[in-house]
Amino acid sequence: MKVIVTAGGTGGHIYPALGLIEEIKKDKNSDVLYIGTKNRMESKLVPEKGIKYVGIEMYGLTKNIFKDIKDIYCIMSAYKKCKKIMKEFKPDYVIGFGGYVTFPVLLAAHKLGIKTAIHEQNKLPGKTNKYLSKITDITFSSFTDDNHVFKNKVVLSGNPCAQKAIEAKAHDKTKLGFSKNKKLIIIVMGSLGSEIVNKRIKEYLVNFDRTDSEILFITGNASFEMFKDVKVPLTVKVIPYYNDLSGLLKVSDLVISRAGASTISELLALDKPSVLIPSPYVANNHQYYNALDLKEKGLCYMLEQKELNEENLKQAVDYCFKNQDVMIDLLKKQKKPNASTIIVEEMKK
Repeated sequence: MKVIVTAGGTGGHIYPALGLIEEIKKDKNSDVLYIGTKNRMESKLVPEKGIKYVGIEMYGLTKNIFKDIKDIYCIMSAYKKCKKIMKEFKPDYVIGFGGYVTFPVLLAAHKLGIKTAIHEQNKLPGKTNKYLSKITDITFSSFTDDNHVFKNKVVLSGNPCAQKAIEAKAHDKTKLGFSKNKKLIIIVMGSLGSEIVNKRIKEYLVNFDRTDSEILFITGNASFEMFKDVKVPLTVKVIPYYNDLSGLLKVSDLVISRAGASTISELLALDKPSVLIPSPYVANNHQYYNALDLKEKGLCYMLEQKELNEENLKQAVDYCFKNQDVMIDLLKKQKKPNASTIIVEEMKK
């Protein structure tokens, strides 16, 4: 099977795409080509993994009419380039995981009569995927499409990042200096971290006094300097980055994080209670709706950034530990589809 995968811009789009590629490549006769942008994170990340890569010049539309004229020209040029690529590569299937780069790729595939699909990671889809569902064959979704926003066939697949989390090897937390007999709280706000959130939880860390728990706070590389001289209790460890977060999540008891789709998929896959702090700065406020979906099912504690302070965070952690057994039981009852396997099987059909 020959497949073109496209995704761009953020890890929330790129990492699920990479998860699917790993599954496709289990078939030694498969051939995968990744189409992304020339200048976003995928342009470096994907080739480093030994995956065939083609970069196209693409930019998101703005409200600046002069800039958008150039961007529309880029879309038209990218569309023509994608048709040429596909005539040469001859894919059996083309699938997009989000980001504006997916638009010309999937439009070209549709015009050439190639089977197509999109994967939506968030509860509330963006404009690109809403439109693309009108011209693609299938939408693979991480959440149930309660409001029927997609116009094509919808398959509840889950997120490929979840399958990768399940397959990850659990780490030994004692090698990081944590006690085998105490609960481990992991606080992480993404690879770069969040300066606003980090400032607001500083007092919580400084005054942390739970005797039954320890904290690993992953600041993100951009925010580590802020904490270098902050004195915290011995039960709190502060590091800038951790390479294999999935393996670490497996031995945690509570996770405090943003509500990005990939993070949520891992928490659900591993049955981990969480305090979710949605980022208010993302498109369509989709993290809020991701977290709200979990909150309404009793799977997490949602704390909005505007409400975040030491007292409210302490209350959230106390609530999660008090109701830990109930939350874990509800998490275990959730369906855990093997997303990559489901997608590949559907593509083969």
